[in-house]
Parts: sequence; structure tokens; C-alpha cells
Amino acid sequence: MSAIAAAAGLVFDPYVITVVVGSAVFGLFVGAIPGLTATMATALLVPITFFMPPVPALGAIVTASTMAIFAGDIPGAMLRMPGTPASAAYTDESYAMARKGQLELNLGVNLVFSVAGGLVGVIVLIGAAPILAEAALNFSSFEYFWLACLGLSCATLITASGRTRAVLSMLIGLGIGCVGMDPVAGHPRFTFGSVDLMSGISFIPTMIGAFAVSELLRGALASTDTRALVQEKVGALFRGIGEVARRYWRNFLRGSVVGTAIGALPGAGADIAAWVSYAMAKRFSKEPEKFGTGHVEGVVESTSSNNSALGGAWIPALVFGIPGDSITAIVIGVLYMKGMNPGPTVFLQNPQFIYAVFMIFILANLLMLPLGWAAIKGAGKLLRAPRNILLPVILLFCIVGSFAITNSPYGILVMLIFGIVGWLMEENGIPVAPLVLGIVLGELLEQSFLTSMMKADGDPTVFFTRPIAGTLGALTLLVWLVMAWRALAGMRKARA
Repeated sequence: MSAIAAAAGLVFDPYVITVVVGSAVFGLFVGAIPGLTATMATALLVPITFFMPPVPALGAIVTASTMAIFAGDIPGAMLRMPGTPASAAYTDESYAMARKGQLELNLGVNLVFSVAGGLVGVIVLIGAAPILAEAALNFSSFEYFWLACLGLSCATLITASGRTRAVLSMLIGLGIGCVGMDPVAGHPRFTFGSVDLMSGISFIPTMIGAFAVSELLRGALASTDTRALVQEKVGALFRGIGEVARRYWRNFLRGSVVGTAIGALPGAGADIAAWVSYAMAKRFSKEPEKFGTGHVEGVVESTSSNNSALGGAWIPALVFGIPGDSITAIVIGVLYMKGMNPGPTVFLQNPQFIYAVFMIFILANLLMLPLGWAAIKGAGKLLRAPRNILLPVILLFCIVGSFAITNSPYGILVMLIFGIVGWLMEENGIPVAPLVLGIVLGELLEQSFLTSMMKADGDPTVFFTRPIAGTLGALTLLVWLVMAWRALAGMRKARA
């Protein structure tokens, strides 16, 4: 109890509160700009934390990353441009809701369930950190291979388009992921002599191009202002939230649990958690045909998931010093810098600092309600700007975000190319979301498969000999068999 009291004294200090509020505003701003990710918000704060004591330094990172993950939902709903990769899974659903006149409901759901999901992640972090971290450590390349396969199977579930087109889009994404250096042999593939391509096709500029630039092209080529289909004034955000919570509370709980579990897996993160949860929402929904048309069910589950994944990612970082995602990789560096070596001993040597992190997590999620409400109200004014002013400003932010990832014009070129590719795909009825999913999971799939085959000396049966890997493998094969059976049944019905 003395450590908790000491932590409360450290957190509720005027200087720390000021840092937390300032970081919250900064995180909301960065997260709402397409391309400027939560990881970037965290990285930009690191130089400032050099001059801070441990608690405000960690508080700044926790708060900025929490706010940025939520803020990515705002441009996704209003402009079909996800601010962060964690929002990409349900951007189409959110935008479809906005076009139906449900912008307030969508943003209210994003805000409330982001807060609630984040709090669930923190509660699990506080209560079950050692247990979940130990389970996450049992995941080797064999388990990650099946996890990637299971995630890629979501490509047929996250879109309202036909499964054939969804799989085609996913295969394009996997092909794009093959560009660059071979992860095992180190041999360049499909680089055509370009030094820039040796590092692969950068995911963030690709996502900005496929979602944001393609939407800008569509808006620029439209004879009428397509934004007229989206209501301009953001009214009461919390109207109808009680009914949504009453009807979809199971989706919230499932998304929060899945998000926390995936966040605890080293190298996974909030974006993968959102994709998986959105696919699960559609798979177990009583109304799967409504997905993709502006249905709130998938938004509830996936927005709860990506925010709860933040807390989950801190579990292996604090308990074992293993980063759960790119944000906690930065956090581990800050912990070492402040003399708080992560690992089991940190709970014994510096318990007050750990409890302070827990308290700041809770404080950051509670602050998200008023500050997120203010951010949404302010962002609503964007829709009232003339299109000839709005589109170039958004394009400028996209260019800045793409350039910042690669620090070269290469990122801008990738963004523009995939903007045209995304526009052409959607004009021909091929969804973009599975392409992004293929790029996200392609590297994990290839790396884990090659590593596993090297470990097993080429014996594929080893993928089923480990208990967790065998369970995941059986589940994945079952999903594939069900998909194949349904496809065959559909073909027979069409012939009849």
C-alpha cells in the first residue's frame, strides 16, 4: 500500500498532470493526421523525455500513444482516411456510417468504446501481467506462422465484396510484401537495382496511398462534391450509445479480450488486433450481410480491440523486457535510460514507478472522453471547408506523413503509386482492405515459415507437434475447410 500511495503522490503532481494533458493534445493531433502514427508520436516525444524525471517521461509516452490510436478514427469516419494503421480495419465501415447520416453515432461509439477497451487492457495489465507474459513467451515461429495464416484468412471476412476479389486483393498485398531483401538469405528480390526497394515497400505510405490518396482522386474526379453525402455538422456524440452498448456488449468484451491477448504477443500490436476483431465480429454476427454497409457492430469490436491492445503490449515489455509492439520498443529504451531496467525485478526495485504507469494509463483513458469530444467537435469544421482548399491541405499532410517515414522522396512516390492502384482497384470492385492486410501480415508469414523450416530441418509435421501450434494449425485448417465447403455449395447453388 505504501508503494501505491507513493505512486499516487508522483502522478497527481501539477507538473506531471500538465505533461499528461499536453501529451494528450499532441497525441490527438498526430493521430488525426494520416501517416503520422502513434509510434511516430511516441518517437517524437523521446528527446523531450531526456529532461524529465521517470514518471512524467513515461506519462507522456503512455498518454500520447493512447490518444493517437483513438484519434486515427476521426479522419477515417469523416474522410475515409485512417489516421493510424490501427484504424484501417474499420475505416470503410465508419465512412459508410457517416454517409448514412450516422457520423455522430460512429464517432461516439469510437470514443466511448476506445475508452472502455483501453480500461479493460489496463485492468488486465495490472492483474494478469506475469501470467499473460509467460503465455506470450511460449509463442515461437511455429505459432506465429499459424497466427499469420489465421489472420490472412480474415481477408474473406473483412469486406462486403466477393471472396474471390478479396483473396485477389490479399494476394496482391502478399506479392508487394515480397519486394526487398530475403529475410533468410539476404538476397534482393524484385528491386530492379533500386537501393530504396531493398528495404521493401513501406507499409505506411502504401496505406496512405491506398486509402487517402485514392479517396482524394475520387473526390477530385467527381463532378459533384462527394462530401455532401457526409453530414457536415457533428451534433450529440453520446446519443444512442446506451442502446449500442446494451445490444453489442458481447462484441465489446470479446474485442477487448482478443485485443489484450494479441497485444501481449511480441511483435503483434493494435493494427493486427483490429483486423482480427473486425473479422471475428463479422464471422459471429447474426447480421453479417450488413457489414460494409455502415454497421456499428464491427466498429464496436475492433475499436475496443485496438485500444485494449495498448495495455496488453506493455505486459511482456514490463515483465520480461520484450517489446509487444513498436511503441513499447521505444518505452523499453526510455526505461533503461531512466535506470528502470524492465524485467521481473522492476516490480521489486521500483514498484512505485510501475504503479504510477498503471495510474497514468487509467488517467489517460479517462481524459480521452473530454479531450476526444473536443477533438471531434473541432475536426467537424473540416467538412465545412471548400473542397478546393480541403483536398490540397489533406494531400499536403499525406505527403508529410509519407516523407517522414522514409526521410526521402521514395515514400511520396510509393504513396502516389498506391493511390492510383487503390483507385483503380476500387473502380473495378476490388477491395483495398485485404491488400493492406496482406502487406501487414506478409512479412510475419514468410519470416516465421522460413525460420520454422530451418528449425525443423525441413520437416513440416513439426508445425503440429507443439500444443499451441497444433491447436492454431487445426483451427486454421478448419476455417479453410469451412470456406472451401461454402464456396463449393455456393457454386452448386448457382449452377442449379
